[in-house]
Order: sequence, then C-alpha cells, then structure tokens
Amino acid sequence: MTDDLSALMASMRGCRICEGLELGPNPIFQLDPAVRILVVGQAPGRITHAKKRPFDDASGVRLRGWLGVDEATFYDDPRIGLFPMGLCFPGSGTSGDMPPRPECARAWREPVMASLEEVRLTLVLGQYAIAWHLPNLKGLAVTEAVRRSREGENGVFVLPHPSPRNNRWLKKNDWFESDVIPRIQLTVARLLKDPR
Repeated sequence: MTDDLSALMASMRGCRICEGLELGPNPIFQLDPAVRILVVGQAPGRITHAKKRPFDDASGVRLRGWLGVDEATFYDDPRIGLFPMGLCFPGSGTSGDMPPRPECARAWREPVMASLEEVRLTLVLGQYAIAWHLPNLKGLAVTEAVRRSREGENGVFVLPHPSPRNNRWLKKNDWFESDVIPRIQLTVARLLKDPR
C-alpha cells in the first residue's frame, strides 16, 4: 500500500478542486504509511494556508499538550498524521471560515483511509469529521459527542477544537482534561514507544 499512498499524496498535492476558492488550492496534510495516530480536523485556516503547516499556532500548542508530544515529534514522526476533511482553506464566511468542501472528502477520504493500514488512534475535531468518522454521533452538540467518545472506543476520540476560543468550554467541562486527556496521552505514548 505504500505505493498507493505515495501516488495518492502526489495526486492530492496537484489537486485543483479548490481552483475557484478565495486563496486558491494549497492542499495541506501530513501523511505516511507508518501513521498510527491520525488527527482529523475540518480544513486549513487562513494562517495554516499561509504557513503551509497545520496547527502551527496556539491551537497546536494545546493539541500537542493533549497528545503529550513535543513539536518535533508532532511534525517529524511519521507515525503521527494530519488529514483534514478539506485539504485547502475553504474561504471566509460571515462567522468564521467556510465549511470544508464536500467534493474534497468525496475525492480523497476513502482511498487515503484505506491506504493507512497502521492507524490505531484517530482524534476527530469538528462536525464534518465527526459525521464521516463517527456517523452515529452526527448532529450531536460537541459536548455530547466528546462525552460519548470519552472511552476511545475502537481507537476514536472526539476532541473539542484546541483553540483558545474554547477556554470557556474547557473550564465548564473540566472532566475532559481530567478524564479523557490522560487516556489519549497513555495511548499516544504506547503507540510511539513501539518500534517503527
């Protein structure tokens, strides 16, 4: 499957689905056949589009803390992958970024996921990622989706977005950082301890 994933990644890098978007196509993802820990977000934001590196901001600092890994491990260890529902910045809406383009997921999601044979832990952020990876939780409020996935059944956890804008949510739902984060950190540590 290594050749399949390499071919898919080359095709994704050259993808033009987002040709008409505000900032144009700029597919951003981090994948390798060795991925064991997969972070699934919505779509790159404006800053990520400019930097060409996901979670290179305060959200990323918090996310890496939740995983219990440093920046070098997060970006350089091939066992950690980042694969958003939309690969390009979808544009600005009236109250934030637009949703990820559905045609992006239709084009790339299934073949890429089928090629990632080593994934043991999937961390899902946002309603579009929830709908694809955990359709039984589709339509639930974030709090309820996080609560229902708190045991990491089948190696999947729903996370609130790690943005500083969610500080109030984290204070109100302190069970997340006291109960769920330790489970995630133990799983991440175990998956990264095993030889590549």
